[in-house]
Amino acid sequence: MSSDSNNQPKKPIMTKKKPEFVVVRKVQGELIAQVMKTHLESEGIPVLLQYESAGIVYGLTVDGLGQVKILVPQEFAEEAEKILEEDTSPEQP
Repeated sequence: MSSDSNNQPKKPIMTKKKPEFVVVRKVQGELIAQVMKTHLESEGIPVLLQYESAGIVYGLTVDGLGQVKILVPQEFAEEAEKILEEDTSPEQP
């Protein structure tokens, strides 16, 4: 390990910082969330799902227990919103 003039080891320089994730959608049920996650990932957008474990374990979907938050890195939020909007907009004949 190299050292500076004070004989103390240099600290590694971290150039990448941890991405900040933001909520782009809240949906009811894990199945819908998984479909949206798969679509976003197929477009190259990293996705995290956040939910209460009790909703999954007990299969409850009342009082917010079945609610799933779809999170993406902040720099992908606008693109993810557009993709999800296209998914949920009614089809035109």
